[in-house]
Amino acid sequence: MIAVRGLTKRYGPAAAVEDLSFEVHAGTIVGFLGRNGAGKSTTLNMLAGLSTPTSGTATIAGVPYRSLAQPMRIAGFGLNAEAFHPSISGERTLRGLATRIGVGRRRVREVLELVELASAGDRPVGKYSLGMRQRLMLAAALLGDPQAIVLDEPTNGLDPQGHRWLRDFLRARSAEGRAVLLSSHVLGDVAETVDRIVVISRGQLVADQPIAAIGQAASVRVRSPDADALAALLGHGPADVQRIDADVLTVTGLDVETIGELAAEHRIVLHELTPQHSSLEDLFFELTQSEGAGLR
Repeated sequence: MIAVRGLTKRYGPAAAVEDLSFEVHAGTIVGFLGRNGAGKSTTLNMLAGLSTPTSGTATIAGVPYRSLAQPMRIAGFGLNAEAFHPSISGERTLRGLATRIGVGRRRVREVLELVELASAGDRPVGKYSLGMRQRLMLAAALLGDPQAIVLDEPTNGLDPQGHRWLRDFLRARSAEGRAVLLSSHVLGDVAETVDRIVVISRGQLVADQPIAAIGQAASVRVRSPDADALAALLGHGPADVQRIDADVLTVTGLDVETIGELAAEHRIVLHELTPQHSSLEDLFFELTQSEGAGLR
């Protein structure tokens, strides 16, 4: 549904995005992650047709967004919750957008109900909290009943209940068969919401993998009074064995069952055999540790 292929954006000699490729399929949610200045917003702006790539392509349903005959019916973008005029009501704001894309007032009321802003639709946007403006941004993205939804930091300003509401909301849209691309710095929300993560660092892809894979054991902690013999045994195979203490090893490349079976076969006593699980936060900082602090 969404395809980024060899996407590059240069400003003079500097590359904000370089040879970036990833996809978002219908019925899935992809988390788009990176630190401040990593190139996420630049990528989303190119996908939305707000910026022209130096090279490569960013397409939705096979064509650039600006080439779509009815773009908001194919993809809805929520990139800036501060873009609404503060003196115009939420409902009037949506009506203006609806007129431009040929959508009636009934759909405006539907999306206001959908994002739970119906009771505040007649209030000026300037009276909205940041969380309410985020919901209005989402309502605007949904006006055309699009097949793809692209959101940049949609959790800013949401309270804990709002975070949970948004997670459930996006899962429901994915279950309807829509493609969702979500940029967020709230890694806990991402871990509980998305099917896959795409991580960029300095404008380049550094990870593209299912979120389920992150919870798998990254290594195994082994404690044994025969640590020397065990290290020698495991070191002959595909495993990476690191000595942590006199009787403690960290083993990468073998699972708990295999280590236990090898130890039993060679009569090596084990006092501990514990899988060490990684988290999304661990992976994120490992992949982006060469960059400065802060997320965007």
